[in-house]
Amino acid sequence: MKELYQPPRNSAREEGSEFTSEGKLKRLKEILTEMEGVLVAYSGGVDSAFVMKVANDVLGDKVLAVTASSSVYPSEEIEQAKALAKTLKVRHEVIETQEMANPKFVNNPKDRCYWCKEELFTKLLSIARENNLKYVLDGTNFDDLDDFRPGMKAAGDLGIRSPLKEAMLTKEDIRSLSKGLGLPVWSKPSLACFGSRFPYGTRITEENLKKIDKAERFLRDSGLTQVRVRHHDKIARIEVMEEDIPKLLEEGLRRKLISYLKKLGYSYVTVDLEGYRTGSMNEGLKGDDKG
Repeated sequence: MKELYQPPRNSAREEGSEFTSEGKLKRLKEILTEMEGVLVAYSGGVDSAFVMKVANDVLGDKVLAVTASSSVYPSEEIEQAKALAKTLKVRHEVIETQEMANPKFVNNPKDRCYWCKEELFTKLLSIARENNLKYVLDGTNFDDLDDFRPGMKAAGDLGIRSPLKEAMLTKEDIRSLSKGLGLPVWSKPSLACFGSRFPYGTRITEENLKKIDKAERFLRDSGLTQVRVRHHDKIARIEVMEEDIPKLLEEGLRRKLISYLKKLGYSYVTVDLEGYRTGSMNEGLKGDDKG
């Protein structure tokens, strides 16, 4: 495996660089061209779909996209991922991952994400070798450096490449470029493993994963897009975009939501008045825990 590319220590934001989205896209294509053949860890979300699309444009049949299926991911995402890969004419496989068989994931320590990604990346590396593909790529972008993400350490430990991060592409860049490329997922809400809905130290169970999946699907079916149902034992803490909070309080939806979540087993249904924000379960971690 070649030595991994490392982006400059000082970010474009810190240096006030005038790098444009198009300039970063050009750099991304250069990085992918150098790789010759890649396997893309493709979740169906905006970032990994963008990697898949650009890699396919650059490398053609030297690209394989692989999607993980397990109870820690929204069930409807698989069919959507398959449909987009088919539309783009990208080779695509779906594999089963077994995070729930690993106590280091199920017991939900602060490095839970590491073990989830280790499970996925280990399988992907094996598939890449079988297909004579030099690199496994993920969808980590430049903004992800700002959050507590043990999964990025797993990627580094296993030699996974993050070309969006390497090209300094931010989430805003990626959405804008995806729209320009005609990717239908350009405005898709951010996704995350259902493990992120549990406070650290709270055991993750199949039963509670199913509850969260059903609760979040109910909210999406009710017309809300960016949603999280954080699981606090008998309390469901709902996060939606700030502008969507009034929708939750509309009498018809409020009553239906309370009734449905109580049927799922929650005793209390709450709305987080701060609204949705990525990584809210990481709030309050000490500096040493974040880095």
